[in-house]
Amino acid sequence: MSTSQDQDEHREQSQCPRPPQALDPLTAATEVVRELKQALAALGISLPSLGVDLASCTVTTSTPRPLVELGRCNLETAQQLTVAFRKVTAP
Repeated sequence: MSTSQDQDEHREQSQCPRPPQALDPLTAATEVVRELKQALAALGISLPSLGVDLASCTVTTSTPRPLVELGRCNLETAQQLTVAFRKVTAP
């Protein structure tokens, strides 16, 4: 049975970390991808195409907003993701 403290710790761990504002957008995106790969690996999940979408970094705006390419995955990986998401969202 979970205590309030356990729930608070889980909530803190499950919140998405914000990339440091001092980093340029490409470096921040690369860091986010690295952290996502580590989190997925801890669950036994690998997304081979996971990476920074470099095409999104070439947009000529005042503030580049790189995107993360999640890529395609096989059915087994999709099932693993579904199980992991359900565990996180289970009451």
